[in-house]
Amino acid sequence: MTAPGAVDLAALRREYRQAGLHRAELAADPVTQFRLWFEQATAAQLLEPNAMVLGTCDGQRPSTRTVLLKAFDRRGFVFFTNYSSRKAREIAAVPQVSLLFPWYGLERQVAILGPAERISTAESLAYFSSRPFGSRLGAWVSQQSSVISSRRILEMKWEEIKRRFAQGEVPLPDAWGGFRVVPEEVEFWQGRENRLHDRLRYRRQPGGSDGEDGPWIIERLAP
Repeated sequence: MTAPGAVDLAALRREYRQAGLHRAELAADPVTQFRLWFEQATAAQLLEPNAMVLGTCDGQRPSTRTVLLKAFDRRGFVFFTNYSSRKAREIAAVPQVSLLFPWYGLERQVAILGPAERISTAESLAYFSSRPFGSRLGAWVSQQSSVISSRRILEMKWEEIKRRFAQGEVPLPDAWGGFRVVPEEVEFWQGRENRLHDRLRYRRQPGGSDGEDGPWIIERLAP
């Protein structure tokens, strides 16, 4: 029962009619398909099309947060963080993670499963050097996920770091860098009418005795 003036959650619904997703239309590998959808999300001017929900687990409890995709290729999907943050600690404990791109404006989402691994210091430095000056300072200011008594603590640290690096040269912090999520499963979801959504999943076949990755197989899942 809904209280007077409250939103009737059961009545919140819409039909998805923008598009369908057919097996014959898909690229042979998920990264090529992701690139196509990502370009379409960008062209549609969706808000933060590179925003993705990162799911991690400490071995007992899961946690999620939104991070930004900063690079991707056939090796995987890269984001950056403080290596002392909760997400980084949980990745160290349980490397298997999930990513979710919720492109609501296109009635689409992409879900990715696979292990996360640190990228090289050289790769982290290359990206860090391209960041705006304030963002580079911010990486030095925040000991991410630690408890602080007030925002004033951050502001005081900001002023200290700004004076320290007033000449503009901001080195890469030791505790900051990137992770690459290596895809093992990638699901492309397209909303359809009557909740009969299209779900097509790429799954990596086990590799051979030579250690090479096996081919991708594509499966349709029930909605």
